[in-house]
Amino acid sequence: MTELVTGTGEPKAADPAAAPQGAEPSVARVSQWSDIRHRFFANKLAVVGLAIIALLVLTALFAPLLAPFDPLKQDLNATLRSPGGEHLLGTDALGRDQFSRLVYGSRIAVIVGLASMFVAMTIGIVFGALAGYFGRWVDTVIMRAADIFFAFPLLIGAIVIILLMGRGVLPVVLSLGIFSWATYARLLRSQILSVREMDFVHAAKALGASRSRIIRKHILPNSLTSVLVYGTSNVGIAIVAEASLSYLGVGVDPEVAEWGNMISAGRGFMGVKDFMWTYPSLAIVITALGFILLGNGLRDALDPKLR
Repeated sequence: MTELVTGTGEPKAADPAAAPQGAEPSVARVSQWSDIRHRFFANKLAVVGLAIIALLVLTALFAPLLAPFDPLKQDLNATLRSPGGEHLLGTDALGRDQFSRLVYGSRIAVIVGLASMFVAMTIGIVFGALAGYFGRWVDTVIMRAADIFFAFPLLIGAIVIILLMGRGVLPVVLSLGIFSWATYARLLRSQILSVREMDFVHAAKALGASRSRIIRKHILPNSLTSVLVYGTSNVGIAIVAEASLSYLGVGVDPEVAEWGNMISAGRGFMGVKDFMWTYPSLAIVITALGFILLGNGLRDALDPKLR
């Protein structure tokens, strides 16, 4: 594009209307995903949450390399040692290395947190989609069932299922997932109630698309944002609940290296050997905080009203 020279000798930009047809625009468009990524990484707290979760996952994956001792090995000649020396975080009443147990405990936290979220989200998405799209008696039945699960305390319901199935990781995952689906269903239902009245859904109906295709291809992809954000934050809540169950003696087996078991083992030494329960408690708090920060960051980045 040529430049015009004013009487002062300074260049003057040519009129954009004079540009030839088909010319490329000078300003590049920013894609939606690039904007979301930029907004997320501009949020410092969200980046901190992502770093915490990344560190947790890496610790769980490389636990055998990071742990200096076998987390189950007992050494009665090295019981209740204070932090320092070869035992970085000390030892428990059976001489087991606290740092090694803390590292291996991250595996239980990651497995239970993510798996229970997947179970609850799967159930919630199925029932929430049915209630939101079909409405009427289907909506009434599903929402009344959700009310029952809302009224039932999470830990008590989980304890009932664990007592029926036995202790272990799988019963804990199923119990937490089964008693957490109602929130996912209600969130998705509220989104679908607004999305199903939009023009593109009516257009799909007019073109003869089946109900299942409309739900899968049109309604769910435009309704899942809030559910995914809530699910990310809820992983931390699941980890806290799992540790609480183990602390109460109804979670995973007591000898398993798990943060709730470590706190339970240290409760008899409060005020004497506080390191036994302090470090696993901090691990739970930091992990839950990391998922909450990550969820809040995703919410701010994905919310179209904030762009």
